[in-house]
Amino acid sequence: MTEVTGLTEMGSTWLAESIVDSVAPRFPVVSPDGRAVAYAASTISVRERPASTLWLAAADGSAPSRRLIDGPGRYGAPRWAPDSASLFFTAAGQLHRIPVEGGEAEALTSWQSGIAGQLPLADGRTVAVIAEDEPDAEAERREAEGDDAEVWGERMPFARLRLLDLGSGELRLVAGLGDRHVVQMAQRPDGGPLAVVSWSSPDIDPGLSEVELHVVDPVTGAVHDLGPAGLDARSPAWWTADDGWHLAYLTTTPPGTVGGRAVLDVAVPEAGSAGEHRNLTADMAVCPTELVQAADGPPLALFADGLDTALFRLDPRDRRFRRVSGRQGIVHALSVSASGGTIAVLAGTAHEPKDVHAGSPGGVLARVSDTRPQLRDIVWGSQERLSYKASDGLALDGLLLLPPGRSRADGPFPLITIVHGGPYARYADEFQFHIDLPPGQWFAAAGYAVLLPNPRGGEGHGHPFAATAAGAAGGAEWTDITEGIDLLVTEGVADPDRLGIAGWSHGGYMAAWAVGQTDRFKAAVMGAGISDWGMLAATGEWGPANEAGVSGSVGWEGPGPHPHDRVSPISFASRIRTPVLILHGENDTNVPIGQAVLFHRALRHFGVEHEFVTYPREGHMIGERAHLLDLLRRTRAWFDRLLGSPGQDERPVDGDGRRA
Repeated sequence: MTEVTGLTEMGSTWLAESIVDSVAPRFPVVSPDGRAVAYAASTISVRERPASTLWLAAADGSAPSRRLIDGPGRYGAPRWAPDSASLFFTAAGQLHRIPVEGGEAEALTSWQSGIAGQLPLADGRTVAVIAEDEPDAEAERREAEGDDAEVWGERMPFARLRLLDLGSGELRLVAGLGDRHVVQMAQRPDGGPLAVVSWSSPDIDPGLSEVELHVVDPVTGAVHDLGPAGLDARSPAWWTADDGWHLAYLTTTPPGTVGGRAVLDVAVPEAGSAGEHRNLTADMAVCPTELVQAADGPPLALFADGLDTALFRLDPRDRRFRRVSGRQGIVHALSVSASGGTIAVLAGTAHEPKDVHAGSPGGVLARVSDTRPQLRDIVWGSQERLSYKASDGLALDGLLLLPPGRSRADGPFPLITIVHGGPYARYADEFQFHIDLPPGQWFAAAGYAVLLPNPRGGEGHGHPFAATAAGAAGGAEWTDITEGIDLLVTEGVADPDRLGIAGWSHGGYMAAWAVGQTDRFKAAVMGAGISDWGMLAATGEWGPANEAGVSGSVGWEGPGPHPHDRVSPISFASRIRTPVLILHGENDTNVPIGQAVLFHRALRHFGVEHEFVTYPREGHMIGERAHLLDLLRRTRAWFDRLLGSPGQDERPVDGDGRRA
């Protein structure tokens, strides 16, 4: 058996395939009666023939999960029938229903354009669905004749609200919403009207910034418009107060486009215009991530709290969120029973990946799924919480991973710093196994120390912390990262002569920015990163308002130089000496591939060592199995060659890559 960079070649292959082929749980939903939890599970990678499974578990963990159905493709989020006797889910673009006590799934629709969303209503006879119009005769002619010239703004694929009668199978259009693109809906807990969130356009730009709220009567189809909602408004949740019904929702904290999320609330009038939208999370030092309606009480919400997650409940008396419980790391995909007495979430630990957990909101949550037991056989690197201050005194946090079986005393180690995306995102004290760039544990297993910093502009420390990213890309967030590196060098953990940096999306931007500001890094990986903010504002799906919010301008304000030129990595390409590995999906619409091509051409012009890799068919995130394996192995090989293959735990490795 040949040793390769500390891991055996066979062990490295086994670990890569374990990461890519592992099965992850998705969409946990608690039954209305609180007794059961349904969830889907599918592989992280997209195989040639992807498959999913729907599972059912006892919410109290008293019995093992049982398989409900397997199928090709990926199942959409399941939804419970009001009587808790059956589940609705989407498969192959169509709505299905399956009884939970045994029986076959039945297809409920054969809608040519597919079903994008669904919500069983309280009457037990109707399902609200979101679906585009079916192709008309003109569309069929155009397709048959290859007459596919597209005029922007014409023949847009609006997703519309329709009501499915389970008895007749009829789909009835709610016409009162007109040409609004429906994205989400929630029924009032008493079985009354629907709250509907719509965009002006199916495109993120301008749809995301032109959001409206509506109230729809599912019996008559009557629509009451409540007017504009906040930027990227989502997750409507009904609740009642002394003055009647309210709608709370998640949105970008007003008034800017940068600054993280808030929960806004509006009283729903019987008629006429809605009143003021009040910020229920102003002045909180935590950041809302999810908001969920409870039938018999006020909404529950998850909040990012530094490296951890907290559960809060809205107090109707003073309209403030009160903390109910907290948990280490990231908790997400919150679901709640009708009474609010049982919740389900996806949660893990620093050394175990996420699984479905359920229980009472204020109590201990029991793990009710076990999707990746094989990963417990692997000895993972240690994970340490970091806390330090920036040069201006701002408190910062992050994580440090060390190789398996090693401690700080074994340093200094070659250090890879992986910057998260966003910038409104974070690293939490969870298992670093998710693939948005090769996960931290992948590099730790090969002998590297890994720094996962949370610079300003991110999530988990309230609105002011997040808003510091506005118009300030590459500024203090950059020095927040370098000060974390300097701390680890000073403490003898990091070898100053063997530093690497990597990131994906905004993290890819920071990697490209880093190598234009300093030559201290010996290797860099720019994954789906931004090289020119002005070009991104013009071509990226998020549009000029969002990108200018981070970079300061878009380019059409007048003759330059513009603020975004000063924070675009391409402006500093002549300074770069660090070898750069550029990775990008060919079909990326978030950060179009032109960003990578531009950076590649600049590096080639200036004679900088680099490698430019594109992944066909891939969007902003890489999903195909072969591509994910390539990403894992290629990035490891890049750092191994340029930082020097690190030392590794010398305990023998067997044929499965496990430590003795």
